[in-house]
Amino acid sequence: MPSPQQARAQASAITSGKAGPDAEMSPTAQLRALFDRPRLSPGQRRIAQYLIEHIAEAAFLSITDLADRVGVSQPSVTRFASAVGFSGYPALREKLQSITLGTRAGGPAEEIRANELQAAVDAEIGNLENLRRDLADADRVIEVGRRLSASTPLTVLGLRISVSLAEYFAYAARRIHPDVRLVTRGGSVAYDALLQSREAGGTWVLAFSMPRHAQETLTAVRVARSAGLKVALITDLALGPLVDEADVSFAIGTGSRLVFDSYAAPGVMCAALLQAMTDADPERTQARLDEYEHVADEHQFFLRD
Repeated sequence: MPSPQQARAQASAITSGKAGPDAEMSPTAQLRALFDRPRLSPGQRRIAQYLIEHIAEAAFLSITDLADRVGVSQPSVTRFASAVGFSGYPALREKLQSITLGTRAGGPAEEIRANELQAAVDAEIGNLENLRRDLADADRVIEVGRRLSASTPLTVLGLRISVSLAEYFAYAARRIHPDVRLVTRGGSVAYDALLQSREAGGTWVLAFSMPRHAQETLTAVRVARSAGLKVALITDLALGPLVDEADVSFAIGTGSRLVFDSYAAPGVMCAALLQAMTDADPERTQARLDEYEHVADEHQFFLRD
């Protein structure tokens, strides 16, 4: 009889297919598409990032308030609106309002929030709903999972606060992949590990970057790219140097209502990529899970429920 984990691996295969015409894009995805312009200046990227991260509030700001929040001039906001295809800031704001009001229209009435802890949970539910909409087209996840599965060794990189997500992913990936290398220290230690991974035949790195984003993560990603490794990135950012350096990125919302961020949606994204890896090589997956269950039983790794 298969273990619960084996049964889940068999039963949870991702179904490929493009989203239907009625599939709803998340506000984050809509703004990423709206602002995906290669020639945005650094200041314009800051405006775009602020709008993406604060869409519900920013859609109703005056040009003066938005400029103050981002730390740019009012003419800079006007030029940004023109750069992303609008006649001026009023037209851009109208578009932003239609996006944010569209996500609220027809939804359930907002529950009374008893305390800040419940508000934090509500924010995470919103992140998960956005992720669900982004995953309506699963093909990109399937393709990245296939690439990660085929990379031997596969390197997983997470520094500072991102260590926990990298450790979770690497721990699970080792059950289904023969050579997973975890990098959680920056500087020359990370460089050595990345270069060795490439020399050993590795082709991909999965990197995590959560707020506050470490400079050493950006440097490590650049080292990986210069060594010939491809980089898949899981982050909360839609724009910026980290995203620019990655070959493929997944912008996933994090909970920021409490003193430390929470990672419900990035955790689900990890599980989705792990599922895609199992689907990419089901025979290897099954053989490795069988062997692991044998070793776990022999050495009594787990309590019997």
